[in-house]
Amino acid sequence: MTTAIVNARVFDGERVLGEQTVVIDGQVITRIGGDAPEGAEVVDARGATLLPGLFDAHVHTDEASLALALRFGVTTELEMQGTSTKPRRGHISENDAMADVRSAGFGITPPGGHPSELFPKDFRPGGGGRPAGDPPVMPFSTTPQEAVAFIPKLVASGSDYIKFMVDDGSIEGCPGLPMLDQATLDAGVAEAHRHGMLTVAHALTVDATRMSIESGIGGLVHLFMDRPHDAEIIDLIAESGAFVVPCVVLNASMMGVTGDALADDERVSSRLDEAWMTTLRSSFGHYPEGKLEHVLNSVRALHDAGVDILVGTDASVPMPFLGGLAHGASVHHELHYLVQAGLTPVEALTAATATPARRFGLDDRGRIAEGLRADLVLVDGDPTTTISDTLNTRAVWRRGTRLTA
Repeated sequence: MTTAIVNARVFDGERVLGEQTVVIDGQVITRIGGDAPEGAEVVDARGATLLPGLFDAHVHTDEASLALALRFGVTTELEMQGTSTKPRRGHISENDAMADVRSAGFGITPPGGHPSELFPKDFRPGGGGRPAGDPPVMPFSTTPQEAVAFIPKLVASGSDYIKFMVDDGSIEGCPGLPMLDQATLDAGVAEAHRHGMLTVAHALTVDATRMSIESGIGGLVHLFMDRPHDAEIIDLIAESGAFVVPCVVLNASMMGVTGDALADDERVSSRLDEAWMTTLRSSFGHYPEGKLEHVLNSVRALHDAGVDILVGTDASVPMPFLGGLAHGASVHHELHYLVQAGLTPVEALTAATATPARRFGLDDRGRIAEGLRADLVLVDGDPTTTISDTLNTRAVWRRGTRLTA
């Protein structure tokens, strides 16, 4: 079927094209500009802006969460700890009622290391439709040899990129957790690169960030929050070429900031059930001494230094002890924080579309261009000038299929 979206203000992932016609044929965008083809289904987008489908570049997800994300215009989630690896997600890739997903599988960490401290001893994640299959690789490593040995196992089990946990528990209120040392981190990153894999690191402190960058890591999927930035750490990250997923909304939650303001927005509350609303109104609250102002200043400094910033949230499951976050909704909160940090709305939108697609090698999406996937979100208003308009969802397409309520 051919669909023509007409009279739209088009943001193509990098710039505003102005009013355009975007033609979808099957699963792809076939034309930008001109008149609607004869016989096409016409969607009049007057007064609205057409965006590429949004990314959340840091989640822990399942099928229910992927479906929720899509309702907020998030068409791709990047899992940073979980089971949505290649052999387990074939049916998800073909299901246009939920967001697509890529996954690290499980991150390399020592036995008893992060994230074990976050969960009650009797915690068992509920349903959610996690794919069945062989047990995931659990790459617990305490030596360079162990880390190196786990890399081909993660690759073989379908990880799309390799994650390393570099965390001593100090931010989570559990100082002294077992943590990867520099030699183990270096060896694991080098081995992953030998396999042609993108590497990413969980690092919440300046020291852990420095360790990760010195190992040759490709991306940081958190931003440090233990102290203000200085020129040295900003320059180190910038010169490395690594990208940063700040997850400001997660840092805020760690500091005790709830998602109440977001939950009070009817555009959000109308799409969340009671469990997610309760979670959103809670917070992690492990690091109340943190200063959100410092995090926002660090985001601005990194951006000004030319570092690629990506939108991510660390949304996981609807449990209050993992609170302040909700799939889909928190992407819009993160966009707000990036603008608060000093990015323009266009720069923030690029951080949720073209930049994550490029940095994670997903060249078939993230932009509105001929030949790419028709992953699209239509919103009333103009989020390229007023970022909160991203929540004014009028329609969402995933591979050219329009989401139905």
